[in-house]
Amino acid sequence: MEPKNTKPKAKGETAREERLKAALKANMARRKAQAKARTAAQSGESATSKDKG
Repeated sequence: MEPKNTKPKAKGETAREERLKAALKANMARRKAQAKARTAAQSGESATSKDKG
């Protein structure tokens, strides 16, 4: 591993990192919700197809 940079960050870099962190968190939450909905939809479809067959 490379040693961590010990130089203090500029205010702009910190703000950028905070924005990126917030965007990543929102993106992950959205993806999680989509995956959950997709799984629920597939479960519903498989349950109805078993009833028909």
